[in-house]
Amino acid sequence: MELLDYAFMQRALLAAVLVGVTAPAIGIYLVQRRQPLMGDGIGHVAMTGVGLGFLLNTSPVWMATAVSALGSVLMELIRWYGKTRGDIALAMLFYGGMAGGVMFVNLAPGGSNANLNSYLFGSLSTVSPSDVTAVSLLAAFVVLVTLGLRRQLFAVSQDEEFARVTGLPVRALNLLTAVTAAVTVTVAMRVVGLILVSALMVVPVAAAQQLTRSFAATFAIAVAIGVSVTIGGTVTSYYQDVPPGATIVLLTIAAFVALTALATPLARRRARAAAAARDSADPAPYAIPVARDAADELGV
Repeated sequence: MELLDYAFMQRALLAAVLVGVTAPAIGIYLVQRRQPLMGDGIGHVAMTGVGLGFLLNTSPVWMATAVSALGSVLMELIRWYGKTRGDIALAMLFYGGMAGGVMFVNLAPGGSNANLNSYLFGSLSTVSPSDVTAVSLLAAFVVLVTLGLRRQLFAVSQDEEFARVTGLPVRALNLLTAVTAAVTVTVAMRVVGLILVSALMVVPVAAAQQLTRSFAATFAIAVAIGVSVTIGGTVTSYYQDVPPGATIVLLTIAAFVALTALATPLARRRARAAAAARDSADPAPYAIPVARDAADELGV
């Protein structure tokens, strides 16, 4: 393929694959926690980190990682201890993060709001070798957390009280989830952009859920969708000269629509088959329902 002859496209495709894996991997826990917009809040506060990177003449990626991780921790602390509800804390991260990013970029020598565009909406040509190194290290962290602690994170995301009774460190795991989401945002900002990254964390998971209720299957399908749309969006962006972030998100939404259309008749067919099985079977086995552990039922 012609695009592989260019070093910047090789870096962009590698970054796209890493984003396609990491965004749905942490997004599935945010969906379970009913915090699908958490990525948006972190994306906005990460703008402050990008602005500080320009102001202090350091790596915007690493600075955004540090600032967004701090912001996600503060949001969790406010949710636990503050009287303000979590959605108000999220709103403060939205507006304060955005304002801080704009302010710091404009205070930087020679800085302007134009410097934020590649971080807000993604840019193929500006993915540098140092960005690839940073993204690779951060992506490895996300994969290790989301796979290595999948049982614990699933339990906390499903029912915090039950997880606490079983002896899990609920607060520590919640903080780890928040920090991992923050890291994922900074992994994705060079490809998708801070504004659109939340869609890649949530929509592939929602699309996968149209086909299966198993946690393991949902995880695998969501990651497969994420990798497919990020590669497809990156290639399309190169050949058609369109914004990569917007292209990736539109492809993700198209995948959701297609899988929803496919899943609807399948769900009706399964429902009819289940009803027919109940009608023809001996009612005795159904007299006493058998409870099963939620984690086993979802295939964790």
